[in-house]
Amino acid sequence: MLAPIEGTTAEAENHGVSPTVLIVDDHAAFRALARELLEADGYDVIGEARDGQAGLDAADSLRPDVVLLDVRLPDMDGFVLAGHLAAGGCTAAVVVTSSSDDPLYPERAASNGARGFVAKHDVCGAALDRLLT
Repeated sequence: MLAPIEGTTAEAENHGVSPTVLIVDDHAAFRALARELLEADGYDVIGEARDGQAGLDAADSLRPDVVLLDVRLPDMDGFVLAGHLAAGGCTAAVVVTSSSDDPLYPERAASNGARGFVAKHDVCGAALDRLLT
């Protein structure tokens, strides 16, 4: 079982601090929907990036608690990006997402340093909470 991270919704309710999220996805419509869903569930979306390099830069400068990361980005594979974040000392919990429910994605996510996988149609605060606690 994964160790809990600081900044889950339950902790936010107890301490008055919302966990921060960076959304990395090349589709603006998905970023907007994910932002709306996560903010409604008590997360604070502090940034968005539309490709892998912008995601690396944003993670470094914003230092979010969570990075919601698409598998398919225009400049790099999301699993590779998850590995770069982990290798670079990023302390955020990386959660990989995709419109595909490929049964291998959760294992690939974990093997690249991500906390887990959530299908795009399941993205919400409760889904992140399950992975983060």
